[in-house]
Amino acid sequence: MNFSFFSRKINGQPLDKILFDNLKWSFALEVSNIGIWDHDATTNTTSFSKESANILGYKKEELEQDPQSWNNLVHEDDKEKYFADFKDHLFGRKDIYENISRVRHKNGSYRWILDKGKVIEKTADDKVKRVIGVHVDITDMKKKEDTISESLDLITRQNSKLKNFAHIATHNLKEHSGNFENLLEFYKDASTDVEKEMLIKNMETVSNSFKKTIDNLREIVSINSINDNKIESINLRTFVENSIKNLEVRINYKNVKIINDIASKICIEFNLAYLESIIQNLLSNALKYSKPNNYAVVQLRANDQQDKVLLSVEDNGVGIDLNAFGNDIFGLYRTFHKNKDAEGVGLYITKNQLESLGGKISVESEVNKGTKFILEFPKKSIQNKLDA
Repeated sequence: MNFSFFSRKINGQPLDKILFDNLKWSFALEVSNIGIWDHDATTNTTSFSKESANILGYKKEELEQDPQSWNNLVHEDDKEKYFADFKDHLFGRKDIYENISRVRHKNGSYRWILDKGKVIEKTADDKVKRVIGVHVDITDMKKKEDTISESLDLITRQNSKLKNFAHIATHNLKEHSGNFENLLEFYKDASTDVEKEMLIKNMETVSNSFKKTIDNLREIVSINSINDNKIESINLRTFVENSIKNLEVRINYKNVKIINDIASKICIEFNLAYLESIIQNLLSNALKYSKPNNYAVVQLRANDQQDKVLLSVEDNGVGIDLNAFGNDIFGLYRTFHKNKDAEGVGLYITKNQLESLGGKISVESEVNKGTKFILEFPKKSIQNKLDA
């Protein structure tokens, strides 16, 4: 056999070494599943290696039949960035072209493709002549990233739930504790058996309310609640009426009139523990910031609209300076009066609970004239929000 052919040289390199290097790189590309594309800007044609075609389930010849074949397979939602990234490199705004987009496989599914390239040749008048690049299938990596991201989102949501539960437990139980303390003080000062008997009945009411709160909190942390927190149809007027009874001792002590103007037929879909916390927070604040030696009134109204129920809680108390504190109303540990019992937690909890179930809260207030909170409860299934 004549081996003289292999002893030839090209550009000073032995032919056998050139063939070996080509074979080595071809093998490396094949086993790494990295495709190569070569774009000729003067003819507006693109050639692909078989690896690029294989990534999408095509043969090399199929992709090269149409100059726009690869472009046409890019997902519609990704095309704008795909073309913008390529133009940014062509016009010198980026040193290297790089893009990640979804590209349609021959079987109809989409693969995540890392696409990188660089201009390697220009014309005499400095126009782009040739661009080469690579395709890398990163679908598996993206799936793992999505899994990690979903896990982090789940952990974040669960952590938020735990913080929310801690706030609920602390705030709600403190309300009941305060009621018991007030009743005990009144009992000590009671001078007749009739007064004492009335206070004992009030203690029974507070005790029953306390038990309901414990039951609601237990439901939140039960095994079923972790995966399927309960959303119920709640008659708003009845619920508010019961909340008023639970605060009866403080209402009488503060000499405040509570007017429940909610129509008897209005219902909302909500979580009982959350709603208890929200109503208690707003009523407690109205009592706490009622003006002394004044005819104090708190009025609750509801408006049943097509896609939502609006609940307003309005008082004629000391009010809030919204020009000074408007941006901090619902912030954690934000207080706006020199009340020693103020902690700046209640409104933060209320906003958090409403928004976690798709609701909203806003406030209107004027110093020495009163405050009005408007709560929005969406009329739609919100079970999935608690499932998250």
